[in-house]
Amino acid sequence: MAKQKMLEDLFHDTLKDIYFAEKKILATLPKMEKAAQSADLKAAFAKHRTETEGHVARLEQVFATIGKKPQGKTCAAIVGITDEGAEVMEDYKGSPALDAGLLAAAQAVEHYEISRYGTMRTWANELGLNDAVALLEATLKEEKATDVALTGIATTVVNQQAEAA
Repeated sequence: MAKQKMLEDLFHDTLKDIYFAEKKILATLPKMEKAAQSADLKAAFAKHRTETEGHVARLEQVFATIGKKPQGKTCAAIVGITDEGAEVMEDYKGSPALDAGLLAAAQAVEHYEISRYGTMRTWANELGLNDAVALLEATLKEEKATDVALTGIATTVVNQQAEAA
């Protein structure tokens, strides 16, 4: 008889999922930064790349708190979102709408991450993993701040440039 899966199993599986996602994002951000036309957007992608390195390190600490080796599990959601971003880079290269498309793709990533980190923080709390709660909460706050910053760039610069050109 197969072992019944519990919340701690789901937490570990989801941890592997977001670990893969963060590594995929880390590989994608330099491409987005290079493709971006707006200096503000380039800077936002560069800043988030540095933050994402920290997110990976925090996730490795979370793995340590549950006594597991850091490893990723293919995350189809993030693969799809980053593929869409790559498509925007290709289809809109050199166009006034490129940065608006890049921002939309980046915010899709942020919203996915916000959802995952919020859920995982709640599960960690339920499981009594207080160290993991603090680590996940720190990353959640950074992801939310990045989303707010991207919205600011979109509404004050990028969308107007895409529309006016």
